[in-house]
Amino acid sequence: MPDNAVEEFARLLVEHVRDAAIRGCDQDLSPAAGTVTAPRWPQARTEEDLALVRAVIPDCVDAAVSQLLLAIDQGLLRLSYTDEGGRRVDLPETGRGELTGWYLGADGWRGRYSAERFADDFGDL
Repeated sequence: MPDNAVEEFARLLVEHVRDAAIRGCDQDLSPAAGTVTAPRWPQARTEEDLALVRAVIPDCVDAAVSQLLLAIDQGLLRLSYTDEGGRRVDLPETGRGELTGWYLGADGWRGRYSAERFADDFGDL
């Protein structure tokens, strides 16, 4: 079971990074998005195209978040987190090399804290 500060970090990561990235990418699918990124994205021509792109977006975001957490787990990124109470924790140490698993697991952070869609590839484990 993760430390309370690590759990708080996870909730904020999922809500303010993962979910925000998915919402931003979804917005860029609209021709009227008005963002810097949207003009580079080819517009979906059919409902099937749109469904495919919408399926890929959360997978790409999850891959990036997973790689970030893996780099923390492996000690490549020596990050700390200061919780709302002011307690500072070393994420590689306090996370015990399990951040990636806690994120993607069947009952992981993504499933508990995300308001956006995801494919639960580990739901049957």
